[in-house]
Amino acid sequence: MKRGVSTLSIAASLGLAMLPFAAACAKKTPTTTQEARPPVAAKPEATPVPPPPKAAPPVDETVDISVLDIETLNKKGYLTDAFFDFDQADLREDARSTLATDAQWLKKHGSVQVLIEGHCDERGTAAYNLALGDRRANAAKEYLVSLGIDASRLRTVSYGKERPFCTESDESCWQKNRRAHLVITAK
Repeated sequence: MKRGVSTLSIAASLGLAMLPFAAACAKKTPTTTQEARPPVAAKPEATPVPPPPKAAPPVDETVDISVLDIETLNKKGYLTDAFFDFDQADLREDARSTLATDAQWLKKHGSVQVLIEGHCDERGTAAYNLALGDRRANAAKEYLVSLGIDASRLRTVSYGKERPFCTESDESCWQKNRRAHLVITAK
């Protein structure tokens, strides 16, 4: 039968087909330890994070706020903003200090009501930043409440990245946008 010849020609064909693979399996010279190490890249220099914007100058506490309109009260800077680190809603120590000062002022002026706006820098999606801004505003509110401010005097809103204070695309500008901004809404 021709079966023997067919089998022989199939085996020869397979042998020829396997020849390139056999060459790939040829023994290579061993790799030295030095060659096996990945190349060492120079470490990038860490960019320093700038400090938060300076606090507003002290305001005159002797002014009777009942004679001032709400717009003027907000411009005078009786309440200052709390700043946050990138992608964080935890209050930093400087933010706690700022909010403690705000709480003292709010205790002296028990009828004042405040809107706490949560803001973010431009990085991230709009939806993500709205959620992050909400967490920042609520963190500031919870801290003020823990310091004795009645929660009914405080409302929160998140603007995410939609209302930036600074529009440059660098870290010092982004730091200014990561904030809980306190706005007097009623006195």
